[in-house]
Formats: sequence, structure tokens, C-alpha cells
Amino acid sequence: MSDDLLRDAGRRLDAACELSDVSDETLTRLRQPASSLKVSVPVRMDDGSLRIFPGYRVRYDSTRGPAKGGIRYHPRVDVDEVTTLAFWMTFKTALMDLPFGGGKGGVTVDPKGLSMAELERLSRGYVAAVADTIGPDVDVPAPDVATNELVMGWMADEYAKIRRQSVPAVITGKPLAVGGSHGRSTATSDGAFHVLHTLREQLLADMESPRAAIQGFGNAGANLASALSDHGYRVVAVSDSSAAVHDPGGLNIERLREHKNQTGALTAPPVGEELTDPDDLMGLEVDVLIPAALEGAIHEANAEQVKARVVLEVANGPVTSAADQILDDLGVVVVPDILANAGGVTVSWFEWIQNRQGDRWDPDTVNTRLEARMVKETRNVAQVAEERDVPLRSAAYVVALERLSEAMDATGTAAIFSDGGG
Repeated sequence: MSDDLLRDAGRRLDAACELSDVSDETLTRLRQPASSLKVSVPVRMDDGSLRIFPGYRVRYDSTRGPAKGGIRYHPRVDVDEVTTLAFWMTFKTALMDLPFGGGKGGVTVDPKGLSMAELERLSRGYVAAVADTIGPDVDVPAPDVATNELVMGWMADEYAKIRRQSVPAVITGKPLAVGGSHGRSTATSDGAFHVLHTLREQLLADMESPRAAIQGFGNAGANLASALSDHGYRVVAVSDSSAAVHDPGGLNIERLREHKNQTGALTAPPVGEELTDPDDLMGLEVDVLIPAALEGAIHEANAEQVKARVVLEVANGPVTSAADQILDDLGVVVVPDILANAGGVTVSWFEWIQNRQGDRWDPDTVNTRLEARMVKETRNVAQVAEERDVPLRSAAYVVALERLSEAMDATGTAAIFSDGGG
């Protein structure tokens, strides 16, 4: 799967190149990561045994600023997956016009099998292993799949011990009490909502109460479900790794969230009915389908089942390039991940700024600035898509690629040698 995702990333780059006038040197640089680190993280388990976990940190590009990207804990994490995610982050930060490049990290582990103490030792051990390659001006990690603000707090604390000084800007997504930012925990869902709301008149103009289905009921999916429900959408189905719940009249999202917080799963829900096969959620007749879990959820084998008008990519890479073509043929509009889920990295930028300034913004300031940034870049992508008559994904990659090319060309290209340097 990861190798397929890496090839998919290359296809997206190739497609954007055909629509952009960028230098050959830009493309040469973007074909491979700037650095790729594999580490071994030894962890003393609660029973006294020692386990070694593979860890990774990839810095794909830092032309526009320090690399930026999350750290995920998952059994399928490998170097190809982390490289692909770092590639996407490179384009995401450029699309949002942030002073960052793209990076990503991860550990091959099932975090559900660890105690809290083992999880802390793993997190601190990972930072100790990569400490020489991260920093506020080099590479700035953040939360991702199965990591949260508590994990980021441990990591920032460990880095401070290693450097023997407080360095809050080294990691974003921290608890508020130790330099985190207001709005970071809901940033991805808030950003996705602003993107969809900005495009609603264009994509869902005739719908008074659009129906939405969300695959993935973690932090981003659950918060987005609440936001949509609060703003007149009917969230008719949600799912997590345990079950899918459906009610064509609209689910009571708050009751579902309370249920999952208490039980840890969506099974035996207090509202709606469980679908026999959770994968059936992908084929429900809805207006907006929102994959908000892991990559590759919509692929060549199931894309034809999609009956939604719009697919809003809240997960990273949930639609493969082969599925993209099928959905386009079906008339389904895909709002790409590098735009739809960019709220998280945008508020991470806000946190990085606050840490470096020794400042703290109030929630209204964070929310206002996030909305302004998301609306601006969504309108920019929509305009490019209309002017060039291309899908939103192509337009997003074109905008990002042209910004990357401008920055790379500013550092010097072969052209300055061919004309004698004059």
C-alpha cells in the first residue's frame, strides 16, 4: 500500500507539471526527499522486557522554510508511507502559503497495545533518536494518527532536556499549558468546514440540508460531524474501526460522541443502526462523502460505488489517482486533502509564531485568522480550476507547484550559468 501511495504522489506531481510552467530543476528536486532517517527506538516494557520499534523522520523539502509535519503511530508505518506523507506536506504548506516545507515522521507500533507509561517511554525515546534532525528552524513535528497533545507535550519536554533549555517552538500541537495554541485540537475539522462552506454555493447550491457521511470518527471526523450538524447539514452516517452507524434522517452527533468517549467504539450505538458492513458507508446516497481516516480508502475497486456529489478529503491521501479518474467520470467533485485538511498545519504555524514571539493569541484571534486563510486559498484554488478548466485537485497542485518553483528558482538555476551570470 505505501509503495502504491508513493507512486501515486509521483503521478500527482506529473499531472501538475503538465499544467504548469516550472523549471526542470524544480521537478528534479521534488522527485526525492532532502533527507530520510530511520532509527531504532528501544523501550523498556512494563514487564521488564525490551522491545525495539522502528522509527522514521523524512524531511522532503525545506526551500520555503523549516520542514513541517506530524508524527504517527501505526502498525503499517514504513519509510515509503512517511516519505509520501512528507511529499504531501510539502505541497500543502506551499498551497496555504506558509513559511514551511514538508516533513513527516512515524513509528511502526500498535499504540493500543501499550500502557500509558510505555507510550511515554516510546515518545521520549523517539525524540531522543531524532533530536539532531529537528528544531524550530529545521523541522517542526506535530500530532498525526494516534498521537495527540499529551504525546507532543512529552516530546517537547524531552527535547528541552536534551538541549538543556526551553524550546517550545520545536513541536506544535502541545497542551495549552506548555505553549500550545487555542484552536489546535479542532483545527483540521474547522479548516475543512471553512473549505466546504466556501465551496457550498458552487457545489451544493440547491441543497437546503445536505446529507453527509463521514468515514473516520476520531478527532477530526467527530469535530467536523458536530460542526456540520450545527450548521444545517444532516450527518446520516459515521464510522470508525469498530462499526458504522446510519440514520437517513440524521444522527444525533453529540450522543454518539458521548457514547464513543465512554466505550471507546461506535458499536451498540444509542442512536441510528449499525451497518452490516462498515464499508457500505462509501456507497450511501449522500451529498458529501468525507473520508477522514487513513489513506487509500477510496480506490479503483470501490470508487464506482460512490454516489456522493462531493468527496471532501479530510484524511491524507484517501483517494488514489486511479479512483480520481473514476470519480471524475462519474461527475463527483473531489476537494483535495492538501486543501481540505490544511487547517491543522495552519494553526500549527500560528502556534510556532506564538512560541517564537513569547505570545499567546486568544481563541477569537486564532479562529478569525484560520477562517481568513482557508477562505482565501480555497477561493484561489477554485478560481484556478475555473480559469484552466481542471479539477480542484489539479488546481491545488498547480498553485502549490508554482509557489515551490518560484522559491527554488530564487536560489539559482542553470539559467544563470547559460547566460554568463549577467
